[in-house]
Amino acid sequence: MKISEAASLAIHAAGILAGTASGQSSAEAMADALGVSKSHLVKVLQRLAKTGLVRSSRGPGGGYSLTRPPQEVSIREVYEMVEGPLDVDTCAMGVPTCGRASCVLGDLFCRIGKEVSEQLEKMTIADFSTSVSESTGV
Repeated sequence: MKISEAASLAIHAAGILAGTASGQSSAEAMADALGVSKSHLVKVLQRLAKTGLVRSSRGPGGGYSLTRPPQEVSIREVYEMVEGPLDVDTCAMGVPTCGRASCVLGDLFCRIGKEVSEQLEKMTIADFSTSVSESTGV
């Protein structure tokens, strides 16, 4: 499964926000911790703000914070806020109509896609926050 940079940033940023003691972090601190462009991260955070997952506050001590408890937000939900619905029923070869009965792989990739989707739905930002905080130091 390939994840876009924007979706990866969204998931990591949400994990950082969930793992901070104050529940808030600046875009600059998160960008530094993740080793990414602040402007690119801000665009991703704006998408998350538009969907209502994060809010921003201005001024000294401002930054971004989650609007919901991290244990209520699945990794899949964050992914879909950036990328749209997760497509788990796509042919691995990119053929529009596969006719799986004749496919040498059968429904293997559909089963794998569904398993990935289920796991992303089960895992929350709270589950992910500890590993993100440890790896980024934020």
